[in-house]
Amino acid sequence: MYDKFREFLQGKKRLCIIQAENPDGDSLGSAIALDYILKNTENNLYCPVDIPKYLRYFPDWSRVSIDFDYKADGYIIVDTAASVLLSKLLDDAAIRNSLYTKPVFVLDHHETEDDLEFPHESIIEPLPACADLIFRIAKNLNLTIPKPAAEAIYAAISSDTLGLVSNSVTADTMRVMADLIDLGVSPAELDERRREFMKKSPRILDYKADLIKRIDYALDGELATIHIPFEDIQSYSDEYNPNVLILEEMRLVEGVVLCVAVKTYPDGKITGKIRASKPIAEQVAGYFGGGGHPFAAGFRAYDLSYEEVVADLIKILPGILEQNAIDETTPNASEEA
Repeated sequence: MYDKFREFLQGKKRLCIIQAENPDGDSLGSAIALDYILKNTENNLYCPVDIPKYLRYFPDWSRVSIDFDYKADGYIIVDTAASVLLSKLLDDAAIRNSLYTKPVFVLDHHETEDDLEFPHESIIEPLPACADLIFRIAKNLNLTIPKPAAEAIYAAISSDTLGLVSNSVTADTMRVMADLIDLGVSPAELDERRREFMKKSPRILDYKADLIKRIDYALDGELATIHIPFEDIQSYSDEYNPNVLILEEMRLVEGVVLCVAVKTYPDGKITGKIRASKPIAEQVAGYFGGGGHPFAAGFRAYDLSYEEVVADLIKILPGILEQNAIDETTPNASEEA
């Protein structure tokens, strides 16, 4: 299964490793890890937006550039197979031409449908993180995983599993983490670095207090939403991502099953970040054309207001919760047999 990735690498001297336009710890760690693992090629790390400051505890974050490498022999896209998350690339005619005319390989762990229209090969496995997949590919193909790559993979998996406590974590995940420690990773050092970068200024703490006061509740408290207008994005995002500030607080409110942070932009674009206490986040995101994991997902849309998003959530959430309750009480096929 992984041999096709080895075949993709053959004969290539220069690669460009691409993240989507919503970089997170998993996409960043995956890109950095591949850079170290693929030591026989000259690699350029590309993201269409600047890496957020809260992710800069990754030692090699600065190696990521917003300048696309048109001279690459091939492109590797990490952590997404969704066209909506690559719209900045596809809207650029020159970049689009490169993706259509040169070899592209996609590595992803999301179960959402691969809807990329340009020619590409892919390995998509439902694992806790894309970095987990990259570790398995490297081990299977006998590629050396140097310590910096191991650290990036460990940090990426930790990020995408909320510190190894999400429902996606399995015994195999823990075995991967143990293998990474054997490769020289110090979890304590990584977490100390992360906590240092997660520190907030008094201004950001005041903003967080304001966000908490602005949370809207509906459906008897099962739905929690918040609007993050463009003015907030301009004022605070460079220092701290508002979604990161508020979503976990919303998720921990008693009675809340689904929480959604909605950012709105002047061009009519909206983005939604979803966290859920039941495995419904991906279904909710799918309604708006997005995707993700059962407990964490996201979407992007145009020409919807925050109020319209909330109205849609109020409309669809009861049915999704009802179906989830049925699924939880329905025996599986083996039990029925």
